[in-house]
Amino acid sequence: MPNEMPLRKIIHVDMDAFYASVEELDNPDLKGKPLAVGGSEKRGVVSAANYEARKFGVRSAMSGYIAKKNCPHITFVKPRFERYKEISKKIRSIFFEYTDLVEPLSLDEAYLDVTINKKGNPSATLLATEIRQRILEETGLNASAGISINKFIAKVASDINKPNGQKTVNPEEVISFLEALDIRKFYGVGKVTAEKMYQLGIFTGNDLKTKPIEFLEEKFGKGGSYYYNVVRGIHTSEVKPHRIPKSVGAERTFNENLSSEIFMLERLERIAEELERRLKKAAIAGKTITLKIKYSDFTLNTRSKTIPYFIADKTLILETAKELLYQEELQNSVRLLGISLSNLNTDSKAIKKIDNKSILVQLKFDF
Repeated sequence: MPNEMPLRKIIHVDMDAFYASVEELDNPDLKGKPLAVGGSEKRGVVSAANYEARKFGVRSAMSGYIAKKNCPHITFVKPRFERYKEISKKIRSIFFEYTDLVEPLSLDEAYLDVTINKKGNPSATLLATEIRQRILEETGLNASAGISINKFIAKVASDINKPNGQKTVNPEEVISFLEALDIRKFYGVGKVTAEKMYQLGIFTGNDLKTKPIEFLEEKFGKGGSYYYNVVRGIHTSEVKPHRIPKSVGAERTFNENLSSEIFMLERLERIAEELERRLKKAAIAGKTITLKIKYSDFTLNTRSKTIPYFIADKTLILETAKELLYQEELQNSVRLLGISLSNLNTDSKAIKKIDNKSILVQLKFDF
């Protein structure tokens, strides 16, 4: 096959139910019981759930009320993000012992390019096994991993043998692996897109591969070319140690629903202050302000405005957020407000990351 792309050795490491596992680590009495981090019986949103809770359909981003309905004997614990960051820092220090090409996606997952690595080990599979063992020994937590020739396949592979497992997709296995894959397991294909693909007769990678690029672009817009390429193993994105965020935001879920804009203004001011802090920490400014409103019935509304200059000041952010708040009448009482800034000034400058997102060649390539 044409040699149009270099083969890399990429590992995607994904911690197993990270937040919940940390809580179980610190409180062994929670082990073996359905557990949700965040949320409550009445309010809030689940940040993470352990595998026992997932058996009852409890998932992250689910309301605490629905989680309790699905699993009446579930235990809710408050998130402790400083603790999660502390352990995440330990895990990342392990990664950097193997390579400097580490791209964190969040506190609990990262890509590693080990094509050339500090251990001089040609086998990415053995390196992934060693890294997972190091994480277990030094933190007491389990991790899963996917290993392949690019970031897309490595991320998909890391889900295959979860929890506490790993999957290697060798170069000669890539095409058959992708063709047999359920379309729901393709990274970037969400629930809505999967349903649309089902309606078009696309259930597996092989079904997707039969569709011409013109068809996919017509049905899925810019995503069409992405789907066309990844099902053929084409994904050229490199592991980037300093990922540039596309937006920065802050939001709050309230203990009691708010029914008046007057009460919301005070909350928006606090949110704007937090957003300003994050922007200044990362030396970022932006032009597009988006107000996020989640109503008591969980419907979501966003309103945006783009201004002609970059801002990072809370006063200017709040001024625009107020304008967006009064742009149209509220549809219901409000449980969550958020403000985000996008259209950032990061195209031509290096910034600090915010903690908070191939055509194959036939050759010997030891994985």
